[in-house]
Amino acid sequence: QVQLVESAGGLVQGGGSLRLSCVASGQTFSIYGMGWFRQAPGKEREFVAAISWSGGPTFYADSVKGRFTISRDNVKKTVYLQMNSLKSEDTAVYSCAARYGSATIAGDAYNFWGKGTQVTVSS
Repeated sequence: QVQLVESAGGLVQGGGSLRLSCVASGQTFSIYGMGWFRQAPGKEREFVAAISWSGGPTFYADSVKGRFTISRDNVKKTVYLQMNSLKSEDTAVYSCAARYGSATIAGDAYNFWGKGTQVTVSS
């Protein structure tokens, strides 16, 4: 099993920045892909960004490209999501996910999920 714990989100003004982190513990040797997803009230869960522990390409949703950056610290088993130029439409619960395979944008392909953290962007 793998446990994922996200850092606290928060309330940010539009145009501001926030960094989320996700710490993986447990059988982390078994996971290769990490992703961030979000879900706004009344909407479906959507992909945000993904990265593999072993390197390789990173993936971003078009809506966050150029504003968000995903990165990893293999030693700390932590994945980060740096969010800049935040907009009100970025308001959502952000969840970290891990999978046995390499990073992918498909949420259903992930095996483990964190509980999520609320990010609210005021306009």
